[in-house]
Amino acid sequence: MQVGFGVLGPVVAWDGAGGAIALKGPRHRAVLARLIVARRHVVPVTRLVEDLWADPPPGAVGAVRTFVAALRRALEPQRPPRTPARLLVTEGPGYALHAERGAVDAWRFEQAVAAAAALPPQQALARLEEALGRWRGPAYAGFTEESWARAERSRLGELRLHAVERQAEARLGLGLAAEAVPDLDAHVAEHPWREDAWRLLALALYRTGRQGDALAVLRRARTLLIEQLGADPGPGLRRLEADILDHARHLDPELGPSGPAGRVWAQAAAAYDRTVASGARARLESTVGLLRNLAVTGGGGLQAARQHRVAAITAAEELGDAELTARVIGAYDVPAIWTRVDDPQQAARVVAAAERTLAALPPGAHPAARARLLATIALESRGTGSARGPQAAGQAEQTARRLDDPALLAFALNGVFMQTFHRAGLAARRDAIGAELIALSARNGLATYEVLGHLIRLQARSALADFPGADGHASAADRLAERHELPLVGVFTQWYGALRLAATTRTPAAEAEAAYQDAAARLNGAGMPGLECGLLPLALLCLRLRRARPAQADERTGWGPYEPWARPLVLLAQERRGEVTAALRRLPDPPRDLLFEALWCLAARAAIAVGDRETMERAQTELAPAAAELAGAGSGLLTLGPVSKHLDDLATALRHPR
Repeated sequence: MQVGFGVLGPVVAWDGAGGAIALKGPRHRAVLARLIVARRHVVPVTRLVEDLWADPPPGAVGAVRTFVAALRRALEPQRPPRTPARLLVTEGPGYALHAERGAVDAWRFEQAVAAAAALPPQQALARLEEALGRWRGPAYAGFTEESWARAERSRLGELRLHAVERQAEARLGLGLAAEAVPDLDAHVAEHPWREDAWRLLALALYRTGRQGDALAVLRRARTLLIEQLGADPGPGLRRLEADILDHARHLDPELGPSGPAGRVWAQAAAAYDRTVASGARARLESTVGLLRNLAVTGGGGLQAARQHRVAAITAAEELGDAELTARVIGAYDVPAIWTRVDDPQQAARVVAAAERTLAALPPGAHPAARARLLATIALESRGTGSARGPQAAGQAEQTARRLDDPALLAFALNGVFMQTFHRAGLAARRDAIGAELIALSARNGLATYEVLGHLIRLQARSALADFPGADGHASAADRLAERHELPLVGVFTQWYGALRLAATTRTPAAEAEAAYQDAAARLNGAGMPGLECGLLPLALLCLRLRRARPAQADERTGWGPYEPWARPLVLLAQERRGEVTAALRRLPDPPRDLLFEALWCLAARAAIAVGDRETMERAQTELAPAAAELAGAGSGLLTLGPVSKHLDDLATALRHPR
């Protein structure tokens, strides 16, 4: 079970599914908090006694050991008796909490704030908003008087204030001064000694046209600083006041700190807002163009794009203009590489709207718009098993080739790719699609689709055990992503790096596990729940099985959608063989996506162990077309080794039943 810990508020622990773990009394929480403060280092029992009691009672050492034993039972409930703890461990004279990387909310907060410092404003803002959202109250709430928590509480509190100010700075860099004002107003009221916060608030007010309010804020800052700290305002505040009085041009948002691109953006946006009427239909089409660009930034941008996309489609349909609706739906041609949609309900709504719009368009008219609607249907229906998806993909591709429209063909090929999972063993077909996308996009300047082509080939070459080829496509994708500011690409190439280590048997298991942990941490806040949910436990399970180690015996791990295929192996590890057959009998066919072969291999392994002939025969039939591939490697994320090895094991088991 991957346990998480929260200290940005009351001290809590969560299980792999996100449920709260009962930690008993305040002394138990104090022990846990003290070990988290130590950051994986050993805290001697004698130090724990001193930290828990001002005047330690007789038997305090025994009490600490009792608290630790209770915490171990809570944090590792499935650990067999008399086996060593893996999380809260005994080392030398004391205890250490071996929390995983990213398992503590404060550690993740620190990493996010540090990463945001190197990002452009839009990405920094998304990262900081996600990081600040982790706070549930004062750090280590409940231990405000404890000397051992004081320095850590102070450090985290200061980092939070810094993050709030950097968030405001990012908003100002994006021309979102009005959005920055309320948070800054509350911030300076609570922390009046922070001069940078006063400076940002005054600047935000000035940029929203409130010069008088900006000067009043600076006067208020001067009064408070003199009265409370006995200090005059620093040069930054004094300079800003003079600049506001002089209407200095560098204070204007279009001439501000965001550089030439920011100036052009602010000027064009202001002109658009003045010129195009608020109710104009052109605004809907312009909005979708912005959402397309927003989606490829990942994180909050991707989530916001999905949300506003549906709103834009709804607004277009309400106007009763089928041609406009077709353009609004079809303009969102965001390349997609993962075969599970992030929000199935939303995807179904988009598909339904596209079908209604197709029916409403005049017969035979607008072939390009029709092809874009069909490509949208193919993309958004991926993983559903519907016959409509492949049909729509084929029609979109046929129209795009007939019209000789490169951008339309790239969009259609993305839909075709998403519908090439109707059976196992189609890596070569997907490799050909990726190759065409790369060539087509390079000729026509379609950077995002060129990246998509490289990612598709990365997956396909991995499935075909051509890791040198996959390496080349990973490098090419990274270079394009850096040039065109596409941060989500790094999520997939980093996971591929972990797969590369896991697939190399000479790599120590601990090194491969650490690589997977690092890759999973990058998924946090990336805005792709369809990829994130359950992926890390599944990857670690495949790694363990590849290294001839049993599944983890904890069935409470957050397997997400992969639970039906992981559970039989977990039951085997718990020696509950009688339940394995029942679990296999209930096992559905895996979704026909990038992990189809991997999930069938998991089922085959469990079936062989208990002699379940029916499941073995099903697995053999489904896996046979992929005999030349590596199971799961087509995802670019994980692998269970050659499918042929699993087929050999199935053949042997079926010839010689238990």
